[in-house]
Amino acid sequence: MTQRLISVFAALVLAGCTSAAPAAAPERDVVKVMVLGTYHFSNPGLDVVNMKSDDVLTPQRQTELDALVDRLASFRPNVVAVESTRRTDGLLSDRYQAFKPEDLSADRDETVQIGFRLAGRLGIDRVYAIDEQEGEIDFFPFERVQTLAEQTGQKDKIDTIIAQVQKDAEAFDAAQDSETISQLLARYNDPLKIQAEHDGFYYGLFNLSDDTDHAGAALNYGWYARNALIFSNIAQVARPGDRIVVLYGAGHAYWLRHFVEETPGFELEETMDYLR
Repeated sequence: MTQRLISVFAALVLAGCTSAAPAAAPERDVVKVMVLGTYHFSNPGLDVVNMKSDDVLTPQRQTELDALVDRLASFRPNVVAVESTRRTDGLLSDRYQAFKPEDLSADRDETVQIGFRLAGRLGIDRVYAIDEQEGEIDFFPFERVQTLAEQTGQKDKIDTIIAQVQKDAEAFDAAQDSETISQLLARYNDPLKIQAEHDGFYYGLFNLSDDTDHAGAALNYGWYARNALIFSNIAQVARPGDRIVVLYGAGHAYWLRHFVEETPGFELEETMDYLR
């Protein structure tokens, strides 16, 4: 009798698991998100390899930024989310609340030059600061990876990865002489390039591990954790039908795009369509 009851219960559970999936949210309720990966216009020098950005305050670059924002405006966003530390309970950006149009001629930060410029032009008041810098774990334990690589005779692996990143940085530096800001941003928002760079850097370090330290895995789950927290801030403020532009350093694009694509009720708007 007991075995029979277990079998019946298992069948009921299985039937529940295989029932039809909930109906998709109506199109009008879907939150559409564009993730615009950027380079740092005023580089704070916090990356493994830091690129040099030319002066975006020149008349030519300002014209290019206006053209970029015209393109982004055609997406018809009603929300802008930026890489800035959250300081209010509702995540609204205190920096944007203090923003003035004349700041565009003085502040090189891409948050101001793209995010605030776009919000100001469209009259958007929902500008959110969604960054997360600290958590329960180390978000980017790269020194730990380097230490283990040296201890296990794999320093050449790290050197090769860094050399490739440096090569890409030099190519970008040269491209600034001939490409517009939209073209430069397109270098960082091509889905194939985003995938390849993530695979080469993060996934390429998984085998940096020994019996006492899974350093490569720690780097991967730390970076995942930070971006999961960032996306949770987006999910917290999103309302049905919102159209959100997320402006973030390009290194975050892989996971932010992933969360948008995989989370019910969200839909990814392809960024490259607005950069070509």
